Amino acid sequence: MVPLFKRLSTRIPRLHQRNMHIKSIPMRWGSGDNYAYILTDTATKSSWLIDSAFPKDIPESSFSDVKIDAIVNTHHHGDHSGGNATYKKKFGVQIIAGRDSPLVDYTPADGEVMQLGQDVSVKAIHTPCHTQDSICYFAEDKKTGEKALFSGDTLFNSGCGRFFEGTPKEMLDSLGKLARLPSDTVVYPGHEYTKSNVKFSKTVLKNEALDKLDDFCKENEVTTGKFTIKDELAFNPFMRCDDEELKAKLHVADDAELMGLLREMKNNF
Repeated sequence: MVPLFKRLSTRIPRLHQRNMHIKSIPMRWGSGDNYAYILTDTATKSSWLIDSAFPKDIPESSFSDVKIDAIVNTHHHGDHSGGNATYKKKFGVQIIAGRDSPLVDYTPADGEVMQLGQDVSVKAIHTPCHTQDSICYFAEDKKTGEKALFSGDTLFNSGCGRFFEGTPKEMLDSLGKLARLPSDTVVYPGHEYTKSNVKFSKTVLKNEALDKLDDFCKENEVTTGKFTIKDELAFNPFMRCDDEELKAKLHVADDAELMGLLREMKNNF
């Protein structure tokens, strides 16, 4: 006869354990609307501090249950790298970033995969255009399959960054790399620009996905971590430069030409 406790144990399902934790930290809210992030491997508490530009806006309690192993920048602009000196002194860890970030210790190669703690892997994706040293970071929880993209000022919800140091072709190629990530990858951009992005997007694009995003923005101030690459391919015109209907509407024939035109229109919107 099988003991009762053994019979019961076979009926208990395995609990889903999330090993990758992401803490979003708003900074300069109401002016720059920046985000810093703490990416943590829950099993070991090993963490990356990403784009922590404004230390005065980051509560000390953010670090109470984590072990910061690296400071990470998506690019060198001061509103992303401005906290490097403060946090390098505080934690005594390396700075992972593009070549132009202050105090950078290590620049990962395009496609290089780094390990964070026990279960989280992070791939560096070089995305030159907003700046030439822009790097996006694709994180994956190897146990649960959860995926996240820290996209800095390259990709925003329904938008993209200005071409300060690059060309429309470079942004086309950079966003193309991100478009090829798994469709369920959750996007964590560098700024909360979604409301203004949607207003522009609706002038050139009309579909149900964009209408739903507009509705979400009306009810929610924070949109980071709420949408995926699949969503971006639906409601972000900058991710749809191969859309023949959109090219015809704006009277351009080439994908890169459309990218440049959209950016010019958004700059003047």
